Amino acid sequence: VVTEQRGVDLRAAHHQDLPGPGGEHRLILPGAGAKQSELGVMPGRDNRDPDGKAQQRSGLRQQGADRLACFNQPREQAARQAGFDKKPEVVSQVDAATRNLLAQLEATRQTMITRAYWEDYLKKHPISDAQLKTQYDTMKAQMGSTEYKLRHILVANEDDAKAIIANLKKGAKFEELAKQSIDPGSKENGGELDWAAASNYVKPFAEALAALAKGKYTESPVKSDFGYHVIMLDDTRPTSFPPFDEVKPRLLQQAQTQQITKMVDSLRAKAKVE
Repeated sequence: VVTEQRGVDLRAAHHQDLPGPGGEHRLILPGAGAKQSELGVMPGRDNRDPDGKAQQRSGLRQQGADRLACFNQPREQAARQAGFDKKPEVVSQVDAATRNLLAQLEATRQTMITRAYWEDYLKKHPISDAQLKTQYDTMKAQMGSTEYKLRHILVANEDDAKAIIANLKKGAKFEELAKQSIDPGSKENGGELDWAAASNYVKPFAEALAALAKGKYTESPVKSDFGYHVIMLDDTRPTSFPPFDEVKPRLLQQAQTQQITKMVDSLRAKAKVE
């Protein structure tokens, strides 16, 4: 699940959270896009053409190709009569174009065969609603029951962070001190970050955040891979989850992608590359 943060990405790697319109939170699933070059098919895509528009477009393209062939035929005959089809530079260009077209044709053939194979595989190995519900409940548990609105100041060394904390104790404004931050995305906004669950952040940051009371800041620098943080908690609210039925299609697509990726890895390990 993904929280859009500006500047330094403090998110934990396993999941992220994206707020939707009006402040509600939408589950955006990692790995929902499979690599077409490897898989040959995007799981969950509907390839049917119920209104016949694709067939109609295909017919129009064929008509255009026929007209172009009729238009070019007299010119090609004239070029052949003039011997241009025998010129070495023209022959070379034609050979290169032919090889390119054959390569494209072969790639299309492989994609169509692979697509048919994976569609059949997914049909024979359906993912149940119970599996999707388990995945949904796991994601909810990972996010936790509370979201946090916070500010932070990121600096390169511990002494600078300690100096910022000392200035806060003397009554300095967090928003002013945030201009020292090396996080470019939040420094001009008083260090403010968007609403997010603690689990969306890297572990040291998340642990320090969860221990804060509203309106308080960390009285010791918080070290992470990015540097040293001073964190201030502005507010909290209960985490809002979209209903299962709303995210079920995306959960299914993710599960199918993972299913196919696992099979691809297995096939690749055993494959004889020709």
